[in-house]
Amino acid sequence: MNANSLSNLEQQTIALAGVAQAARMVDQVSKTGSYPLEFLEPSIHSLFVFDPGTTADIFGGIPGVKLGLHNLSSILADKNAQENHEVVRYVFSMIYLERKFSASADMMAVVRTRLEHTSFRAEHFSSNVNALCHSISGIYQDTLSQQRFRIKVSGSAQHLQDSKNADVIRALLLAGVRAAFIWRQLGGRRWRLLMQRRKLLKASQNLSRGLGVV
Repeated sequence: MNANSLSNLEQQTIALAGVAQAARMVDQVSKTGSYPLEFLEPSIHSLFVFDPGTTADIFGGIPGVKLGLHNLSSILADKNAQENHEVVRYVFSMIYLERKFSASADMMAVVRTRLEHTSFRAEHFSSNVNALCHSISGIYQDTLSQQRFRIKVSGSAQHLQDSKNADVIRALLLAGVRAAFIWRQLGGRRWRLLMQRRKLLKASQNLSRGLGVV
């Protein structure tokens, strides 16, 4: 599928899948202490794509958000499914936090500057994904964690208390908030999710089929 020929709804779907992908991995890390590296890396690196040509470019192409598309399809098909409960909560929490974050131009500027600095270090000093997560975690703690609304992560105390897992979770939350920002820039709105649910489900399933997911 040619990413340059995607409709606005498909681009919205990819951005929303970015939120769902971050939410799914937050849930997985918090409960098991593990994550799929092939999807963690595109989600984390999406934070350093500052001027994307298309929404797919943010994740290095549509395959980079394959996990998100699969989970988005699952949520839209049956949002009440028990296995999706926490993921749905994280998705809506990140969408809500993005609105609060976007209302602060100063905070947005700080995050952008620090991400650019982290990106420069990663580019020139070959940081691995864990080192990147540690840096991004610090950015999240100094900015979005200071908001009155905070995303409460549920899971195993053993895994949540592990500092590396905590870094990955915070980095994923920031990646999810950024994806929510892109989604809103493309015209995505919370109130439209219910109205567009069938259209979004169809778009998500079509994009997934193109990757051999569904």
